[in-house]
Amino acid sequence: MTSQRPRPLPTMPQNATWIPLFPLKTVLFPAGVLPLKVFEARYIDMVRDCMKDDAPFGVVLIKSGQEVGAAAEPETVGTLARIVHWDMPSLGVMLLRIQGEERFRILDTRVLPDNRLEAQVDMIAPDTDAPVSAMHVNCAKALKIVMDDIEAKGQAQHGESFDSLFALPLQFESTAWVANRWCEILPIPLKARQKLLELDDAQARLSIVHQYLQQHRII
Repeated sequence: MTSQRPRPLPTMPQNATWIPLFPLKTVLFPAGVLPLKVFEARYIDMVRDCMKDDAPFGVVLIKSGQEVGAAAEPETVGTLARIVHWDMPSLGVMLLRIQGEERFRILDTRVLPDNRLEAQVDMIAPDTDAPVSAMHVNCAKALKIVMDDIEAKGQAQHGESFDSLFALPLQFESTAWVANRWCEILPIPLKARQKLLELDDAQARLSIVHQYLQQHRII
């Protein structure tokens, strides 16, 4: 089946209350890219509804439970996601490329008859951003080297079929962007990644990343 590229989905309207949730064993950050393979009927239905209504869904880390079967218990902070590309290579399987937008905090949840989760959410204000400080400029330089290496290895392995794991524009001068990309890449536990997502101060997030990179002699 030929790939389709739907229109970019709008951000969550301010007066919205309940959104569909996709609990996963991963953490999505604003402006982050995540490939998803969807095969459960309940989530294929959810994705179709979102595309039909031009609506986002929420990606949230599983606190307890599994990605399949009964509804999992989610962490309280997640990220809105929009579908930027999709394909259905076979019946009952959807391949998605989603991109993170604003963060949200869950106020309440409900389980639908098909075990899908919906959440009443409060949107979290975007990070107050600033140019990367002189103290953290090495974080940005090291990030570019790591990202270039990831891209080169992906292209060598997959050739023309390789899809970049990073969305444009690249913003190595942005404190929030650099911090978020490192938070996606670093080999840290999911709980630690979640705590970094929950921080409201991008400078504090990058400071923690900077300390980690120094401790592991990456910079």
